[in-house]
Amino acid sequence: MPTLNEPKLISGNANQPLAESISRRMSLHRGVDQGLVDARVERFNDGEIFVEVYENVRGEDMFIIQPTSNPANDNLMELLIIADALRRSSAQRITAVIPYFGYARQDRRTKARTPITAKLVANMLVESGIERVLTMDLHAAQIQGFFDIPVDNLYASPIFALDVKNQFKDRMGELMVVSPDVGGVARARELAKRINAPLSIVDKRRGKAGEVAEMTVIGDVTDKICLIIDDMCDTAGTLCKAAQILMDNGAKEVHAYITHGVMSGPAVERVTNSVMKSLVLTDSIQPTDEVRNTPNIRILPTAPLFTQAILNIWHGTSVSSLFDDKTLIPIYESLYSNNI
Repeated sequence: MPTLNEPKLISGNANQPLAESISRRMSLHRGVDQGLVDARVERFNDGEIFVEVYENVRGEDMFIIQPTSNPANDNLMELLIIADALRRSSAQRITAVIPYFGYARQDRRTKARTPITAKLVANMLVESGIERVLTMDLHAAQIQGFFDIPVDNLYASPIFALDVKNQFKDRMGELMVVSPDVGGVARARELAKRINAPLSIVDKRRGKAGEVAEMTVIGDVTDKICLIIDDMCDTAGTLCKAAQILMDNGAKEVHAYITHGVMSGPAVERVTNSVMKSLVLTDSIQPTDEVRNTPNIRILPTAPLFTQAILNIWHGTSVSSLFDDKTLIPIYESLYSNNI
């Protein structure tokens, strides 16, 4: 399939380090300088967002790198305004690279007179001129159906599997993958299959939104190294409570692998004081200095995966091929060397 014109990367302010890392890897892969498009994304005194692109993007294949993390409204508006600026500058195709898709938790009506905000956001993205979305670990898979444009949803579980095989290579037989709720079983099962480990579930019942009233462990975790798998960690209350329940049920150690480290409010303090030996996050959301300096938190890079996905989209080749170890291991070989 013939490619479009040159791929060009542009970034908002949500996660500049990730955008710069993708840019560096693109330069390495292509053998040409693949710097971020020169632009300014600023605010007027009243908070309104203003975007100006300084380079010619006419007929180019544009990729906007912008997670819609906290502050979600500001980052979402930056993404929409950048897309509008590119469309009005005659870009040939605009792809939104959204490592963390905000508002994904509002994917259905759970009670009367509530919105489906994920669908509203999807409509706004399409109307702004975005023609394709590249994201990672959507909170609900059905959100892909909210779009009338292609949506490529990458998964963190292959990256987690590589890290697990590296970190626990001498103790693989002791591992137990744990889903922190029934809704996350499919995600946890995917990792369990990749590392050939059994699966357990923590069944939680909420008293009211944001509070967990009761937790029960389904499965025998005695003397197991438990790996809790989830797509996001917000205030870490549920995560830390699940870790404690697992230890109370005889687990040897508890570690957690979470794709999106929202880490709001008391999250860092809770993780620091919890029984978890480690919490592994990806950099889909730019980690704060507090998160980076917490001894039991590690950050895994997503730039190798997103870079290859962007190149595959530009070349018109398969993105789903990145779910296979044979494709993924070479991308991360500099990180894990021969330990996987």
